[in-house]
Order: sequence, then structure tokens, then C-alpha cells
Amino acid sequence: MPETVEDIEFRLLLEAVLRKYHYDFRGYSIASLRRRLRQARERLGCRTFSQLQDCVLHDSSVFPTLLSYLTVQVSELFRDPAYFRAVREQVVPYLRTYPSLKVWVAGCSTGEEVYSLAILFREEGVEDRTMIYGTDINPEALRKAEAGVYDLDRIPLFTENHRKSGGKSSLSDYYTAAYGGAVFDKSLRRRAVFSDHSLAADEVFAEVQFVSCRNVLIYFDRELQNRAIGLFHDSLSHKGFLGLGARESLRFTEHAESFEEFDREERIYRKRGDR
Repeated sequence: MPETVEDIEFRLLLEAVLRKYHYDFRGYSIASLRRRLRQARERLGCRTFSQLQDCVLHDSSVFPTLLSYLTVQVSELFRDPAYFRAVREQVVPYLRTYPSLKVWVAGCSTGEEVYSLAILFREEGVEDRTMIYGTDINPEALRKAEAGVYDLDRIPLFTENHRKSGGKSSLSDYYTAAYGGAVFDKSLRRRAVFSDHSLAADEVFAEVQFVSCRNVLIYFDRELQNRAIGLFHDSLSHKGFLGLGARESLRFTEHAESFEEFDREERIYRKRGDR
């Protein structure tokens, strides 16, 4: 099928974003990315992707708005509680045997999964030996993650998720209501580091025992999925764990044979010892 004018403009826009701002979205799923760029185009009052490209190239203040559309920021505390229950009941008993732990939450968005794991590890008695790295490419999302402040109206959902995940205390023990938000305890951030990292462009930065990357790979094409999983494989220590969540899978990726299924339902894998 021949390229349409919009196809050409779409690809040139991604190339411009890479050259000007060094964000590489060329390996993202085209259908999803095109839909979000159309929304950005409308929001910024541009008729075509070429007009949007011109706008972004000549006005740097526009780029943060565009980036908010290019990166999906949807998360919640203990999202998909069954996943966290599986981590709590099946993975933590193995992690507990390590003298020190490093955990990587890739694509951490505004930090909800990092706080969920920090709470979970505290409840399971391994917090003091654990360091959690939360990474994302969106600086505004990382600022929100660092702040650890979430809307109060989200707390009932967070509380119910925490309970379903097997929480051993009240979620209210971990936050204070102030100024219309829920401010999560700073002590939860004592063992957490939030940092910029691109699965499309950057390399491995640490050896870790557990990688959690959920609702991220669905936005990548096959080549970029392979790259990301290769990074996870290279960063994991011997027999380390990879959690993808129920919506994503290692099937059809070139690294599938390097992992064994640990929890089929929640798509938690374990790095093979011989790879």
C-alpha cells in the first residue's frame, strides 16, 4: 500500500522529535502513536502533522505538551492486585534469600508501582535490604513520582487494590491527607531512586534481582520489544525475576527461551540459569 501524505508527515515528525529533543519513538506501535499524535495535533491547534512538526521545532515550550501525549501515564497503586499478590506470595520468598536486593520498575510513570512495591517490601520485612529504581522518559512524570502526592479521590481504589493484593496493614498508615491530596510517607522513598532511562536508546545501568515492567511493551513494535527484553535479561542476576503482568508475554520475542515461566497467569518469568 503506498504511503499517504499523513504517513510521510507522521514519520518526519518522529524524526524531528529525535533530532531536536533526542527522544526516539520510531519503534513504538504505529497505530497507538498515530492516535495519540492526532489528539496532540488537535490540542495544539494544528491541522496537519507538518504544522505540528513546525510548531514543536520552533517552540520548545510546546514539547512537554507533546511528550505528555507520546508517553502514556496511566497507573494506580497496586494496579492489578493479583499481580502484587503473586509477587508477595511467590516471588518475595525467593528474594528474601538475597542479602541485598535491587528492583527495577521500568516505565514507572508517576511512581504508583514503585510506592506499591515499597509498601509491599516493608510489609514483608525486606525493605531495609531493597533498593528500587523507577525509570521513565517523561521528566514531568518523574517529578510527580518524586513528590509522591496523589489525588484523594483515588485513595478508595488504591485502598481496595492494596487489600486485594494481600496487604497486611491499612493503606492509611502510609499517607497523610493534606492540601487536597494524599502525601505518601517520605520514608517509602528512602530506598527508591527515580531516574530518566529510555528502553529505546539507553543501556543496562545496574544488576537487579527483579524487573517489573507492565503496560509498557504493548506500545512497542516487535523490534523494540526485543530490545527492551534483552535489556531486562542482561540486567537480571542469575535466576532473577521478570514481571510483565497479565496483558503482556514473552511469547514470540527472541528472548523467550532465555526465561522460564514462574507464574503463567500473572506473566512472571525467571531467567534461566544457563543463559
